[in-house]
Amino acid sequence: MSCGWINVDKPVHLIGGYSSDFSARNPIKYQTLLRPTNKQNMTKPVFGTMTIQTRKFGKNQSVAVDGFIFDQTLANNYHAREGKPAGFADGMLTIPPAKGKSPLPTIDRYLLHADTDGVLIIQNCLFLNGSNYALNVGHFSGTVKVINNVFVGNRMMGANVRSNNGKPFMVDYEFAYNTVLFTWTRTKTFEDMGYGVRTNVGVVSNIHNNILGLNCMAGFDNTLGNAKHKKVALVNNIFFLNKKADVAITISPNIRFMKVEDEGFEDLADGDGITAFENNIAMKNPALFKGIIDTNYLQAFLSATYKEKVHYNENSPMNQFRAALGLNKQGRITSKVSMFANPYPFASAVKFFGAVPGYGAQGF
Repeated sequence: MSCGWINVDKPVHLIGGYSSDFSARNPIKYQTLLRPTNKQNMTKPVFGTMTIQTRKFGKNQSVAVDGFIFDQTLANNYHAREGKPAGFADGMLTIPPAKGKSPLPTIDRYLLHADTDGVLIIQNCLFLNGSNYALNVGHFSGTVKVINNVFVGNRMMGANVRSNNGKPFMVDYEFAYNTVLFTWTRTKTFEDMGYGVRTNVGVVSNIHNNILGLNCMAGFDNTLGNAKHKKVALVNNIFFLNKKADVAITISPNIRFMKVEDEGFEDLADGDGITAFENNIAMKNPALFKGIIDTNYLQAFLSATYKEKVHYNENSPMNQFRAALGLNKQGRITSKVSMFANPYPFASAVKFFGAVPGYGAQGF
């Protein structure tokens, strides 16, 4: 119906990436796209560009999404001038109700939202330029596997899988061989969010062989909820130029933001809820993605800044008038950001599959 979103209300396996005659399969060569446009925000989805709601079918069901490209670039609204580095076609992302150069506000919905039970598999997908979490899953019991995906240019969170059971450790979650890059903060002030992957209470999480890089806050977040009520393995991951930290973790009662090379990083293995914590390495050289990563975007991201300027004159005619009436005096704050959640180029994003053998998303 050209509404710009898909609801899945029965347990099915959705498999994309086939040639037109189904004789060959390669999700990058034969692209199956979920790419809503800005005008389709007239019928904005409640949850996500794809929403899976199959929990009622119980623990014996199986749902898979395999080989899809989720891309919200055209549904978002980018500023024409503000936050626009040299050489960029678009400025920064605008958050509703603000609008940029497109008629309707940014979609501000998940790329994929799921409320499921049993087995959920998300693999061989690209999640690009999401204006909210790329992947947001509430799972009741059983297994969630997020394998061999690329997450690039999303806002707030790459992947978030939580238990909605209320009982401990009813959900086994594997997050493996994924590439998660350029996850942006909630707002242009760079104050909060901006995580690659997060672990949650009541979930047994196995996070391994991923590339977690260039995220505004941290590649891995373990700070939400009581760490004693988690089981987390973080093994064999590459951390790559994350801005604030590679890992955000709770060492009761405080939150620690640490880089792999920091003294005491390996001591995090003794933290509450940590079942395995080893062989995580830092890569400092962008040559890891030479010929793959968009160098103009990378350079702008690494130098991204936010500035505020306060304008206040207590003796201005307006403030003298307000004081005479017993009102509080006022000032104003102007802000400027060099870039914020600008769209990452599609042609470069698909190149991340197979970039690093053994780590991150592998090729086809």
